[in-house]
Amino acid sequence: MSVSQYFSADYAEARGKFLAAAKSAGAHLTHYRNPGQGPAGEELFTDTARVGPADATKVMMLISATHGVEGFCGSGVQVGWLASGLSTELPEGVAVLSIHGINPHGFAWLRRVTEDNVDLNRNFVDHGADYPANPAYEELHQAVCPSRWDDSSLEETGKVLDAYAEKHGAFALQGAISGGQYRHADGLFYGGNAPTWSAQTLRAIMKAELAEARHVATIDYHTGLGPRGYGERICVHAPDSPGLDRAAAWYDGDITSPALGNSTSAVLTGVNFRGIDEALPHAQVTGIALEYGTQPTDAVILALRADNWLHRHGDPASTQGQAIKKQIRDAFYQDADDWKQMIWDRGIETQRLALKGLSEG
Repeated sequence: MSVSQYFSADYAEARGKFLAAAKSAGAHLTHYRNPGQGPAGEELFTDTARVGPADATKVMMLISATHGVEGFCGSGVQVGWLASGLSTELPEGVAVLSIHGINPHGFAWLRRVTEDNVDLNRNFVDHGADYPANPAYEELHQAVCPSRWDDSSLEETGKVLDAYAEKHGAFALQGAISGGQYRHADGLFYGGNAPTWSAQTLRAIMKAELAEARHVATIDYHTGLGPRGYGERICVHAPDSPGLDRAAAWYDGDITSPALGNSTSAVLTGVNFRGIDEALPHAQVTGIALEYGTQPTDAVILALRADNWLHRHGDPASTQGQAIKKQIRDAFYQDADDWKQMIWDRGIETQRLALKGLSEG
């Protein structure tokens, strides 16, 4: 039987499959309603499913849709893990908490951002202090987010971006755009000026579910970077930290670190894992982002730029709008059986290694 059955065509289908799979697995379900609505007027929820002992001190936490449209990937693994019976393969005393659709707005609307145009994975900063500066983004903002989206505008802005890459390197351009910025609410990779609904919900979930946890393994599912279908285990624990050392041991050295310069990801500000560490001072946290490739990086960034323009200046219902929505969906979700199989195989392998690490720790 193909694992493609676990993946979905849209948010509503993904949520339905997750709830059905969780119920069939006997999981404890909790629902958090987002104040907004989906494109068809549907209600939006973040849902959690917990299996294993209620008082477990060792918990694996799985997160999907941190970046909305990337939710198809993580949802597929979460659904399959519950529906296939693999959720019964738990070491003694270990529980698993699946957080489905932590950014339901982005998932439903095929956007990477939340309802506030905020990148949730840049939102976990101290909003009472000075925000991190990103002068490189300041230099590029007008080119990254033009007010027109046509051939001439793309040519003009493309020259600016190409010139930056020529001077500083392609990876520096990626870091300038994607590292996180806090001045342009209409821009890309905006970290926000307050905690988003999704950030508050993630903290509420951890408070409710992980108060007794002493060891937490986190896998946050992402797409859009790296070779097609390959799952890079990106660890953002600080170099020489116990968290990075544990992750290296658990995953047999098969991890990367932006801080050490061996990852496809640039160094980012305000990431989820900062919020997770702050919410769980009583626990030993070992976290990774499992990042699957889809298309070349320049194509992914182009899709993000197009989507940003569409929701600022265009009409999502227009022919152009529909084409852009397909463009961004394809940039973060490969609707192909072989890609889904690669996502599944790497995801299940990674979850099993995390469970083993937890049980032996």
